[in-house]
Amino acid sequence: MITLYDIIGTPFGYLMSWIYGIVNNYGIAIILFTVVTKLIFFPVNYSTQKNSARMRLLNPKLEKLRKSYANNPTRLQEEQQKLYQQEGLNPMASCLPAFIQMFLIFGVIDVVYKPFTHILHLGKNVRESIINIASGLSEKAGGKTIVMSDLRCELRAMEQISIPENASKFESIGSDIMNQISELTSHFKLFGADLGKTPEFRPDTWTKESFILFLIPILAGLAQLLSTIYTQWYQKKTNPNMQGMGCMGVMLYPMSLMSVWFAYQVPAGVGFYWIWSSVFSFIITLLLNMYFTNERTVKINEKEREKARIYAEKHPEKKTFMQRMLEQQQALEQQQNGGRPVGENGKISRSEMNKYNRDRINEARKRMAEKYGDVYDDNNED
Repeated sequence: MITLYDIIGTPFGYLMSWIYGIVNNYGIAIILFTVVTKLIFFPVNYSTQKNSARMRLLNPKLEKLRKSYANNPTRLQEEQQKLYQQEGLNPMASCLPAFIQMFLIFGVIDVVYKPFTHILHLGKNVRESIINIASGLSEKAGGKTIVMSDLRCELRAMEQISIPENASKFESIGSDIMNQISELTSHFKLFGADLGKTPEFRPDTWTKESFILFLIPILAGLAQLLSTIYTQWYQKKTNPNMQGMGCMGVMLYPMSLMSVWFAYQVPAGVGFYWIWSSVFSFIITLLLNMYFTNERTVKINEKEREKARIYAEKHPEKKTFMQRMLEQQQALEQQQNGGRPVGENGKISRSEMNKYNRDRINEARKRMAEKYGDVYDDNNED
């Protein structure tokens, strides 16, 4: 897991370091970092919103299919997949932003957890020396041992460095490096609250810092809830007869609660990022919904359908996601039916069964002819 944090966190670390070098304030750097990452992944959001807008055009057809095959769920699924294939749509595309959000959070956690690595770019040997000294001081004070394998080791080392009585213990590290760490520590705050500390729901003592840290997870949940309420309102407004919202519908309200819980488990800097990520996501969603009007969506849908048709003609050997899904569904049905083809309502006609049996016999004859070097005539069906 630590390797995953390192892989994702390294490029984000350089981005955060660059932003921090400009503004020299960690809280502001997190806000700007959020803006930049949202701009980087804006094409994904645009594609997802476009897909959702096109899906709205299909609702009347989907509703008609649901009524026609209300008693045959298997056939309904097949017909829906055929429709998606004809339209060049992937109904699972709405899940992509959620996965990207989880991908981003790994990088943000690593950046917040490792300021020595990503902000100050200290070498491994220097970091090990600092953490070894901090570990000894922590143990002497009755605290836990600090080890390099601990994801929060650099933050815990910063806590020991921030104690005035410990300043002389780090002289061997060098004054230049310690001055950099001290300056970073002073800028690692939001209204006096250390963003490297983990918020507590019930702090031992209520101070200005503990209250600010307490509010960050609450605000993270409220920001997520704002996006949730708007999303459901918009879906009901544009699709009053829609029965479900796929992955989006499943994750809406639990995501708000999870945001609060998650922000109480990690340093406040991660929760602070989560707040602004939800706010900017809401703004982007609002603007894109305003952009994809019905008139514009109809024109876009026509272009996308034509594009999908031309691509299918030029690349007949390549199968779309929905084609593969449809073939897998049909293969599964035949397997469950003993290899026999499946018709509407789970039945096949006598003529279809006769054709199926003839095809199997002809295939067996062809294999026998190839095995013994005979000539097989496709027209010979006696």
